[in-house]
Amino acid sequence: MKTNTDSWLICKFKNGDEKALSILIERHQKEIFTYIFYKLMDETLANDIFQDTFMKIIVTLKEGRYKEEGKFVLWAKRIAHNLIIDYYRLKAKHNKVSETSYENEEFSIFDLISVQEENIEEQLVSRQIQHDLMRMLDYLPENQQEVIKLRFFDGLSFKEIAEQTETSINTTLGRVRYALINLRKIMDEHQIILTR
Repeated sequence: MKTNTDSWLICKFKNGDEKALSILIERHQKEIFTYIFYKLMDETLANDIFQDTFMKIIVTLKEGRYKEEGKFVLWAKRIAHNLIIDYYRLKAKHNKVSETSYENEEFSIFDLISVQEENIEEQLVSRQIQHDLMRMLDYLPENQQEVIKLRFFDGLSFKEIAEQTETSINTTLGRVRYALINLRKIMDEHQIILTR
């Protein structure tokens, strides 16, 4: 195994080398924190979720439950994503789930559709939500459809979307923002309620 790769560091940590974990965290903290921050747009909350994410990573590694299935950073982001969903689920416990349920405009209905370990009923609900969302996307201008699909269905970062669409990050952020505003209007006009 090549030295200093993520896999090598994980292996070292599993064998009791605490320093290997520090290197791993240091290497990826900026990318993971940025990922969390852009989903929440709240620095204090992002810090909390970031800490929880690394606590969960440490526990999973220590218990030997980490399966090497590709990039460590993607796995870490998946943990962060699930913690963010848990946070919003708690916050909106019995509320109808829609874009406007949240004070935070940047949190999106799309973040609720990729939850793992769903039972059959939840899978059917997810499929229905996904179907409604795909129908709603047809009402958007093509460039907004594209950024929404890349961001929320393919999970690309704003930087990756900007590169793929050959536009600036500001343009990409603007398109996502307008797309979400338009989707809210479409939901109102067509009386679509996305429930979880």
